[in-house]
Amino acid sequence: MDFQGSACFPKSHGKPLVDDRRVLSGIIFINRNGLRWRDAPAAYGPHKTLYSRWKRWSEKGIFARMMVGLASEHGEEKTVMIDATYLKAHRTATSMAAKKGGRGRLIGRTKGGMNTKLHAICDSQGRPLNLFVTAGPVSDYIGARALLGSLPKVDWLLGDRGYDADWFRDALKDNGIHTCIPGRKQRKTPVKYDKRRYKRRNRIEIMFGRLKDWRRVATRYDRCPKVFLSAIALAATVIYWL
Repeated sequence: MDFQGSACFPKSHGKPLVDDRRVLSGIIFINRNGLRWRDAPAAYGPHKTLYSRWKRWSEKGIFARMMVGLASEHGEEKTVMIDATYLKAHRTATSMAAKKGGRGRLIGRTKGGMNTKLHAICDSQGRPLNLFVTAGPVSDYIGARALLGSLPKVDWLLGDRGYDADWFRDALKDNGIHTCIPGRKQRKTPVKYDKRRYKRRNRIEIMFGRLKDWRRVATRYDRCPKVFLSAIALAATVIYWL
């Protein structure tokens, strides 16, 4: 695989660092297979080096910036889709209390247990354009509000009933975007939508499924939300943008 993101990583000063390509390959292997860092094959170098680089690069937001930078060349002009999915939090991610004054772990209890919620925008091909994580119980509206400013200039946005809100429809209309969102059952006046167009929304569900093929995405082991988002961004980059 051609390493196109090498320019994103910090440059070494003084004593040369180990090969970033080897370290990144090890990081990808661990995230894809859901292994503990100490179980990394020896071919990737010391597991402590892999973990320290992963933690440092994640905290700098390198993987998230890499994905957004590559996704910015998407060229989509017609349709984007919005949706959210739950990601199960492992006990290692919830075992210790968050630091006082911090943002918290972005983990919350739902009917399915302790979860983090991934909100995403993807293009008509099902490629992720932007990602946002919240605690599990957070409504889809919060994710929609956070992702609204990053929407590209397109003709249509597809979403499920969870995004049926007048303020969201009005905001999209102000940006010249048509909505294909079914109305909630509680609405007194039914909302008309293009059912044939709506069927294309399965592509974002397929995207979530492919991201969850990476074990450290499907199950959250990382306590730090920024590190966990980096795992998702890394998976999205490798699967869709390299």
